[in-house]
Amino acid sequence: MKAVRYVALAIVGLIILAIAAVAVAIAVIDPNTYKPQIEKVVEDTTNLDLILAGNIGWSFIPLGLELNDVEATLEEERLVRLEQLVARVSFWSLVTMSPRVDTFVLSGLDANLSVDEEGTGNWTRIMPEGEAQPEPEQPPQQETAEESTGDSEPLDFNVQSVEISNASIHYVDRGTGQAFTLEDFTLTASEITLGSSFPLNVAFRFATNQPQFEVDGDISARLAANEALNEFAVSGLEAVFDMSGEPFGGESVRAELAGSLEANLENETATLSSFTASLADLTLNTDLSVNGFGDQPQLDGSVSIDEFSLKALFAALGQPAIETEDPDVMKAVAFSTSIGGPAGTVELRDLAITLDDTTFQGSASYALANSAVGLDLQGDAINVDRYLPPASEEDAESTAEESPQGGGSAEEGDLLPLETLRSLVLDINLGLGELIVSNLTISEIKSVITANNGILKVEDFSGKLYDGSFGANVTLDARSDNPQWTITKDINNVQTLPLLTDLAEVDMLSGGANIDVNVKTTGNRISALRNNANGEINFNLAEGEFTRMNLTRMACQGIAMVNQESLTTSDWGTSTPFNDMKGTIRIDGNTLNNTDLVAALAGMRLEGDGTVDLAASDLDYEIGLRIVGEIHRDEACRVTEVVENVVIPVECRGDFAEDPAGLCSFDGSRFRDTLKTIAANAAKAKAREEVDEAKAKAEEKVSEKLKEKLGEQGGDQVKDALKGLFGQ
Repeated sequence: MKAVRYVALAIVGLIILAIAAVAVAIAVIDPNTYKPQIEKVVEDTTNLDLILAGNIGWSFIPLGLELNDVEATLEEERLVRLEQLVARVSFWSLVTMSPRVDTFVLSGLDANLSVDEEGTGNWTRIMPEGEAQPEPEQPPQQETAEESTGDSEPLDFNVQSVEISNASIHYVDRGTGQAFTLEDFTLTASEITLGSSFPLNVAFRFATNQPQFEVDGDISARLAANEALNEFAVSGLEAVFDMSGEPFGGESVRAELAGSLEANLENETATLSSFTASLADLTLNTDLSVNGFGDQPQLDGSVSIDEFSLKALFAALGQPAIETEDPDVMKAVAFSTSIGGPAGTVELRDLAITLDDTTFQGSASYALANSAVGLDLQGDAINVDRYLPPASEEDAESTAEESPQGGGSAEEGDLLPLETLRSLVLDINLGLGELIVSNLTISEIKSVITANNGILKVEDFSGKLYDGSFGANVTLDARSDNPQWTITKDINNVQTLPLLTDLAEVDMLSGGANIDVNVKTTGNRISALRNNANGEINFNLAEGEFTRMNLTRMACQGIAMVNQESLTTSDWGTSTPFNDMKGTIRIDGNTLNNTDLVAALAGMRLEGDGTVDLAASDLDYEIGLRIVGEIHRDEACRVTEVVENVVIPVECRGDFAEDPAGLCSFDGSRFRDTLKTIAANAAKAKAREEVDEAKAKAEEKVSEKLKEKLGEQGGDQVKDALKGLFGQ
């Protein structure tokens, strides 16, 4: 036992002796006397010139070193300057073999980094040329294996106080002119111990010149990490960033972050709690947990964006104002959803999107494995016209200049990104109670959109439109660089007058339209789609009316010419009613052909054929008004044998984009053929008159002879016999 006691006393004596030796050394040795030697060593081994202008101090309890006013220059340019560096370690923690940093202070750090025109940074020239940095020794494989087993002791890390103040870094790229500055950087932390939380405060100012941008940041939070450094936590986060510069149009904008974060690297889990992020008046809120950091993460939580004004946000960010037809739109935007789904799939449930007085609700999903998107979104009502830019005279003039008649157009680009389409996997179901677009009112809209392996389909696209309904299907095969389109569409009893009036301010035609469309085309540009279009359109309008033309008046003008009389009616009206107008339009590129137009008018049958050139907005159409009965009360328009079944010609020719109402008029050039028919009818009528006159004379002569023989009493028998004889 005595031996053990002597050994213990010896160890204590050695410790006391070591402490005393250190204390004596600190008290006796003045490190300032070694400044020249320290500066020379640095200058001999590097390209730096070290200047130790300030005092170098020692401290014993706690054991520490203090440097003041240190500067290093490189090629006569200052690289680094340091006002003060203080590093102190608890002496007793060294004795107990558990090092504890008492204080670390860094003040007035100023670093100047630059890249020359050749792209070489000045920091790469610190070491003399030809001297390579020694590579770190690789630990033996056995030690690595031991580390991987996790049998090593947990890291015992303790820091009493860390303070960095008034630090700055200046960077400039002389080749590009790009420069940035990090200045007024401060960092304070205390009681930093693994296994418990500690406060952290950071503040800085960052500025760059390309683009001109500045941000002042202030961050405070409590941080925590376990001894194994595989669990981390941030709590009480409050971060404020005040930004200004060119990206914000010279305006000052504030962004804020707040909330808590926990992460476990071993279990691959992370949680965001009560996290908020705001930019101007835009605020995002989320509570979210993640299970799995690989390619199959599982998410659970919620995300929402508080109601905000998009126009006010753009103004606050210094962006150009959003001009809309209705100045009161885009002032109430909001978003909310819950997040879940199996591993590898992100599902948005209870999805709600608000845009002013419009609400969309539904769900969405995204599969990480194949980027498949699923969406089921149903909305109530939206007026798209309210969100369009306001019309102006300049816009109208610009549109006229860009039209084909204007003499040229901008170079045409591809319509769709084919590579992107080939990678799409979509299953989308959309619905909308009411849509107003281009003054058209469409209700009960439904649509199913699918995409897979380069084939995109729009199925069951349907809705109600002006007392009628429509349905359409579109298939796009994008597997080749010349995509193929198939379009089928049917329209049932859509009232054409309000439709055309609202769509194009054209009020020429009314009636319930029934249309079947079947068209195929190829290409990825508008011009190619139009040039390659092929198909047909079957149409029928029941109980309609030409509202801007009176075909009856045109027909009567021709009949009056035949009767060699003048019309006396002055009030003809401006419309022509009809029944059951139908026909087929064959599509051949930009040309529409119709050869079987028929319609029933009062006392007339409308027949027509012609072409429409969509590229030139040109109409070349001939209409015939066949007289089949009495058409008007005007005496000059009476229908006689001469004009019955005669065709009164009408022509419709010209640019339908300019004056649709003035396209149709009486066709005098084709009236020659009508006159031939009239002459033939007149000849037939005259022949019939001569035959009737001869029959009458013969009947009278025979009647007289029979009366003479039979007497007056046989008169009735004579009449009956004559009727049978002459076919009366």
